[in-house]
Amino acid sequence: MASASREVHGRLIEALKSFISIVSTRLPDDVLKALRKAYEAEVGGYARLVYQAVFKNLEIAIAKSVPLCQDTGVLEFFIELGRSFPFSIELLKAIGEAVAEATEEGFLRPNVVDPATERNTGNNLGPRIPWIETTLVSGDHADVYLYMAGGGSSRPGSARVLDPAQGLEGLLEYVVNTVVEYGIHACPPLVVGVGIGPTAEVAASLSKRALLRPVGLRSPIPRMAELEEKLERVLDELGIGPQGLGGKKTVLAVHVEYAGRHPATLAVGVSTSCWALRRGHLRIFPDLTYRVLSHGV
Repeated sequence: MASASREVHGRLIEALKSFISIVSTRLPDDVLKALRKAYEAEVGGYARLVYQAVFKNLEIAIAKSVPLCQDTGVLEFFIELGRSFPFSIELLKAIGEAVAEATEEGFLRPNVVDPATERNTGNNLGPRIPWIETTLVSGDHADVYLYMAGGGSSRPGSARVLDPAQGLEGLLEYVVNTVVEYGIHACPPLVVGVGIGPTAEVAASLSKRALLRPVGLRSPIPRMAELEEKLERVLDELGIGPQGLGGKKTVLAVHVEYAGRHPATLAVGVSTSCWALRRGHLRIFPDLTYRVLSHGV
């Protein structure tokens, strides 16, 4: 029995390490497609040179199996556990060990600092980090979503509670002002996640989850889809462009997620990714085979 348990533990660690290494060294298929489309939209200036450097960077990262950006972020896991998946507890236990081993093997830079000691932990483990959120769903498999939250792209993150009288126009103004003030430092073109809800922490959480959606996939709710389109148009009109050097595309996409709100509050959260939106989707089956669905492997 102990031998079988060790085997399960070992296989889960290997699956998670492989997943982490892929997310660190390769962009998801949808993000790469969006970058190529943005490149084609540029007609001159420095923008095309920036994209050419980006694509060369990506080629080298894959060829050498090294992180595509030196800032590999702080790891955040969003997990959907099928109620019939037989290894839920084992999976949650394996995550920290997989992160530490991936760090030791060079796929992650040690980024976690303990606020109580102001010391880097050296292995990307720390108080409540890696961050793990779990949701129970129907099914017999586990879906693991990973987001590498880099420092530069996380700095524009913000949330506040607006007066409901400000409406969606006030929300739009808040998002645009946030990108104007901080977006240039987050290595655009950006994917902007917007959360709407009753409180600041709910809106902030939803804005991060918005970054997990495939780039450009519209909200199924018409009014939210219209808001996404309007925000994309307004943000692109800023002309910030790739790396802040000017261009037609400042954002690859804007995604809005929302929850019901209180009659007296309209909370908005903003999260951004840099051009290197390093996130992935791993599916683990009950026989412990797996697929990285975000990267076609």
